[in-house]
Amino acid sequence: MEFTARELIQYNGTDPSKPIYLSVKGRVFDVTTGNSFYGPGGPYQMFAGRDASRALAKMSKNDEDISPSLDGLTEKEIGVLNDWEKKFEAKYPVVGRVVS
Repeated sequence: MEFTARELIQYNGTDPSKPIYLSVKGRVFDVTTGNSFYGPGGPYQMFAGRDASRALAKMSKNDEDISPSLDGLTEKEIGVLNDWEKKFEAKYPVVGRVVS
């Protein structure tokens, strides 16, 4: 499936009839089984329905970092992001990708 950013936000956990999706490097993961982390009230709910690549790379929960942009990231931050991507691949199914 392909999602625009506007479509992806609909899968942010606020509608219990929909799954919870999160994007890393443009790949959309179904993180519904991680509802306690990504669902309403969860410590990472701000990532749900969004591409969290930059925030994961920077280990940040700041709203301005929740972005698909990798511009200006250090080599170390890219490594951190790649580690996160591997963790998501191991734990959650890929259901699509984000398109512009």
